[in-house]
Amino acid sequence: MPRGVLHALELANEDLQKWCGGLSDAELNSRPAGLPPVAFHLRHIARSLDRLLTYAEDRALSPEQVAALKGEMEIGATRAELFAELESALEESAKRVLELAKANLEERRVVGKKALPTTVAACWCMSRIIRNDTWDKRSQRLRLF
Repeated sequence: MPRGVLHALELANEDLQKWCGGLSDAELNSRPAGLPPVAFHLRHIARSLDRLLTYAEDRALSPEQVAALKGEMEIGATRAELFAELESALEESAKRVLELAKANLEERRVVGKKALPTTVAACWCMSRIIRNDTWDKRSQRLRLF
């Protein structure tokens, strides 16, 4: 199972570099028709992976993770900052997935404030969904919502 998650992380990095890597700082932060900027989506991918893996590791979110969640919509980030955070998150996620591969995948976990029941394996599946929900193959565009 970790092989599929690791592959999804690699593909996410490739897709995001290909389709967003050439965007300017202004394009990354623009909000056409009031929609969330691409910068939000890049941060959300990176930070959601961190949160989901934290839950899979049977830990609560730290105050820093909660603050980072609340700051995902901030504007003004540079391309270099966004992609550095994304690449770091993908690399760290791969290391964490390899560690989690040693766990019982059916072990119970909870996710979020409501402590929704799940398993280690389900947290992995959610991290794959993040990758799959970012790129719309039909329209050949990054999904903005």
